[in-house]
Amino acid sequence: MLSNNLSSKFRKAALAFTASIFLTPYISQANPVNSTGLAVTDDKVTVGILHSVTGTMAISETGSVQAEKLAIEQINAMGGVLGRKIEFIQEDGASDWPTFAEKSKKLLVNDKVAAVFGCWTSASRKAVLPVFEQYNGMLYYPTFYEGLEQSPNVIYTGQEATQQILEGIDWAKSTKGAKTFYLLGSDYIWPRTSNKIARKHIDKLGLKVVGEEYYPLGHTQFNSVINKIKLKKPDVVFISVVGGSNVAFYKQLKAAGINMTKEKPLFLTISVTEDEILGIGGENIEGIYASMKYFQSLPNDNNKGFVEAFKAKWGKDIVIGDVTQAAYLGPWLWKAAVEKAGSFDIDKVRAASPGIELTTAPEGYVRVHENHHLWSKTRIGVAMTDGQYKVVYESSDLIEPDPFPEGYQ
Repeated sequence: MLSNNLSSKFRKAALAFTASIFLTPYISQANPVNSTGLAVTDDKVTVGILHSVTGTMAISETGSVQAEKLAIEQINAMGGVLGRKIEFIQEDGASDWPTFAEKSKKLLVNDKVAAVFGCWTSASRKAVLPVFEQYNGMLYYPTFYEGLEQSPNVIYTGQEATQQILEGIDWAKSTKGAKTFYLLGSDYIWPRTSNKIARKHIDKLGLKVVGEEYYPLGHTQFNSVINKIKLKKPDVVFISVVGGSNVAFYKQLKAAGINMTKEKPLFLTISVTEDEILGIGGENIEGIYASMKYFQSLPNDNNKGFVEAFKAKWGKDIVIGDVTQAAYLGPWLWKAAVEKAGSFDIDKVRAASPGIELTTAPEGYVRVHENHHLWSKTRIGVAMTDGQYKVVYESSDLIEPDPFPEGYQ
């Protein structure tokens, strides 16, 4: 049953959407569904949610928390997982990587959760990865990232570099005639590795990088690099700035007299979703482009139901970005794997995961690859004043995930 404080509108939207979700059928087995000491009883199973709800990354990660809670609530409304309702323990990574490692160990060792949905930055993922591998936990990680990683203990529900970065650069070259690029990112592993991959691809295409800059997380003074961009006059500014720094960067771009709608230069981000635009303001970011697999404006029926349910729970003015949608997939993919395995056992869930699919994912359709990443499409959107992206490009086919692309490592 849905909780009594939910509106009737949410009841209808949530049930209408979840009724259409593809799920592996319930498998009844004589063997116990839990033999590993996990937090599973006859009527409930406990999972973990681990994101930053404080600090500079809260602007980006709050949507992931909301999406995971919505998915759990909808799954419970349908009867739960193997007849058990899901309960969650939420921890705050506080935009601090050692804290993420500490909280992940608590969830796995003390709370014995059956799965964890969490992290955003690659730094936080790298911090918790040894913990999940040591204690054999299962992490569902929702953020687009640099690739160059594959773990038996992680399901990557966002895109890796070949699905996002290479596609975005190819689009800029073929559609906009781009020849020169300025690379700009926050100073940690994801932007640096992403730009390393971007630079190699730009070189392979016979194009040129004319500048490359990095700034600490939370940095708010970008006038110096804006002046450099004006001086270098690149065709494309390729951006991987994350968190609250985006608010300062785009407002300062506008204050410097740069009209992003003129596309001279063209601003192409791989990090600004609708969640960040909510803090930046649509009027300050109109005209930039983003390479993602999901935008809230996608017109398919799956997404319409998802957006309606999300707004019914979290407010009519809420927005949904790429990572938020990928976070929403986590509990559903875990449920499907558990029910395919007929068990909450981590090893059995891991073995059951490849081939799991969601035919009614908001982005359209996804399938888990043997490398634990998702097959998905790539889309390019242009930011509008209303804070939404208008899709201007979509790959014709699903792109196979390749976290270790030859020649880019």
